This record gives sequence, C-alpha cells and structure tokens, in this order.
Amino acid sequence: MRYGKKLKRELPLHLMIIPGFILVIIYQYIPMTGLVIAFQKYLPGLGIFGSKWVGFDNFKYVLDMPDSFQVLWNTVRIAFMKIIVGLIVPVVISLLLNEVRKEVVKRSVQTLIYLPHFLSWVILGGITVDILSPSTGIVNQMLQAFGIKPIFFLGDNNWFPYLLVTSHEWKEFGFSTIVYLAALTGINPSLYEASVLDGANRWKQTWHITLPGMTPIIVLMLTLSLGNVLNAGFDQVFNLYSPSVYQSGDIIDTLVYRMGLIDAQFGVATAIGLFKSVVSFVFISVSYLLAYRLANYRIF
Repeated sequence: MRYGKKLKRELPLHLMIIPGFILVIIYQYIPMTGLVIAFQKYLPGLGIFGSKWVGFDNFKYVLDMPDSFQVLWNTVRIAFMKIIVGLIVPVVISLLLNEVRKEVVKRSVQTLIYLPHFLSWVILGGITVDILSPSTGIVNQMLQAFGIKPIFFLGDNNWFPYLLVTSHEWKEFGFSTIVYLAALTGINPSLYEASVLDGANRWKQTWHITLPGMTPIIVLMLTLSLGNVLNAGFDQVFNLYSPSVYQSGDIIDTLVYRMGLIDAQFGVATAIGLFKSVVSFVFISVSYLLAYRLANYRIF
C-alpha cells in the first residue's frame, strides 16, 4: 500500500524523464553502433555492412604514426596545465572577492569575469588573434614600447601551449569563481567572530577558517576534473592553432578532425576517438571514486 502511494506520487516525475531519456537513446547510444568503423577499412560507398573488416589494424596504424605520441603528450600536458591553473586562479580570485565589502563592486566584478564564459571560441579566438598580432596587437605594441622584440605567440611552439592555458582560464575562471564563492557562503560566520575575539587578523582567518571551509569543494572540483584529462579543448585549439604549432598544439581531437574530415581516413579517426573514449571513461570512473572517498560526493 505504501509502495503504491509512493509510485502514484512520483509517477509524474518519471513521465517527465521519458522525453529526455528518448533523446539520450537516439543521439547518444544509437550512434555508438558507428564505433564498428574503428575495426573496418570504412568506405562511405560501401557503408558499415559492406566495408572490409580489418580488426585492430587501424589501432596499429595509429601507434606507428610518427607524431601519435607527441599528440598524446600535447593533450595530456595542456589538459593538466588547464586543470592546475583552473584550480589556483578561481580560488585566489574568490578569496579576494570575499574580502570586498561593497556589494556593488563585488557584483560588478563577478559579472565582468563571468561574461567570457558565455562567448564562443569563434569570438574569443578572433579577439585573441587581434590582441596578440605581431604587428598591430596591443600586447606586442606594449613590448615594443619597452624595447622588446615582437613575439609571434600564435606561431611559436614555445609560447603556444601557455597561450592556450591562459586564454582558456580567461574564459572559464569566472564560472569556477562563482562556485567557490558559493562554497564560502556555507562557512559558519560564528567562526570568524570567534577568531576576532582571539585576535586573529584577516590573513589568519583566511588560512585557518576560509581555506579549510573550502577544502571539500576544492577536492571535489579537482577530482572531477580528472575526467577531462584527455579533453584539451577542441574548439579553442581549432580556432587558434596552425600548421606551424602542430608540434606543441596538436591534440587528439584536432588529429581526429584532420584525419577523419580532411583526409577521409574514417576508420583511423574512429579508432583514435574510441581510444580516447576508453581512457576518458577510466579517468572519469577514477575521479568519481576519488570524489566519493575524499569529498563524500555521490551521484544519487
């Protein structure tokens, strides 16, 4: 009887899930049947059922490519730098904003730093190119004013990875900052009041109260970000890179794009994408396990 009442009460909620569930099946699970292309010498004219089965030959071809390990290293390197910088910068900014007492200033700064999150990399990529142009960019004009030669940031392999990390953080740190500011609101104000009575200054309050109070969210955000260790940002790299920086900026997603859509090597491109998906699945599983163990995070 009790189960029947619970089912009757929750039935509308389950019915609301059905449209989303159908969309997930159609656009997420049914296309997975195309993964069979990774094991075929796929030809569009023959289709999946007519193309020749080659087993793991596409994977062997990828491993024998001279730049395959360089692409993997670029992906992991850029992704890890984004994870580390994406943790430090928002935490620091949120701590600084937390010290601002005028709400108008605080809200205005939050809006300004959050705004780039809503812009696509097509727009931000164009802005970045204009800012860093060797001849007319404002950055190189400032360097010339100090007697420094112009730097071709978008065409130099030494600078390009750090440009990707910096521009990515410019776009996304506002969103992460709001997450950490929300975490700060959960800290008990009486802790600060008690610390004032004990003679603690703002620095000691930050070190002994604020940071420990933020630790669960910091650990959670860090562990969940491990699932993106092979996602170095296709949209960003695609809009900023060029053949001159393939050595330091070419990542798995851009390699898949070139081999699949440009060179029409569909089997090889699918094999690379399948490899990335399997490794990402492992990292995501590990990250959720760590989030559960370290931050008591649960999906349900």
